[in-house]
Amino acid sequence: MSALICVARIGAAHGVRGAVKLWTFTEDPFAVKRYGPLLSKDGRRQFELAQVREAKDHLVATFKGVTTRDEAERLNGIELYIAREKLPATDEGEYYHADLIGLAAVTTNGDALGRVLAIHNFGAGDIIEIAPLKGATMLLPFSNAVVPEVDIAGGRVVIELPGEIEGDAPSASRPGEGRDP
Repeated sequence: MSALICVARIGAAHGVRGAVKLWTFTEDPFAVKRYGPLLSKDGRRQFELAQVREAKDHLVATFKGVTTRDEAERLNGIELYIAREKLPATDEGEYYHADLIGLAAVTTNGDALGRVLAIHNFGAGDIIEIAPLKGATMLLPFSNAVVPEVDIAGGRVVIELPGEIEGDAPSASRPGEGRDP
């Protein structure tokens, strides 16, 4: 089986007739309806969308075979996946985040850093997680300044490591600041 890509997550039940809140991770939120049956992470369960409508910041969806609030509540938190090959082809210079997982991470000088573990988004923008050859895992902003090159064919991402982050200098006007305890 090919790699599975997470395209949505089921949220809380919505109403009494088996509907759920659905958060999608696709450019077009309604694309999840076009992919056919969606799978659980382990690929053992299939979910077929019956109806989908837009809500404020999510979709409201019903699945075939789910007709009560109790059944809908049991689905809360399930992530929905599709096979990678079901996704549309990307244009030149575009890629799916899933395609980056496992790529080599190198510095702008060509020095090996490690491998891409994940791409995260906690609400303030994408973060690239690098498993280094040595040392602690690195979490870096996934921006053009920090990741100036993504070379899928070459199997690597180029990382411009940010310098020290400058903080406020100790101030004489704040008692105790800048002194050892």
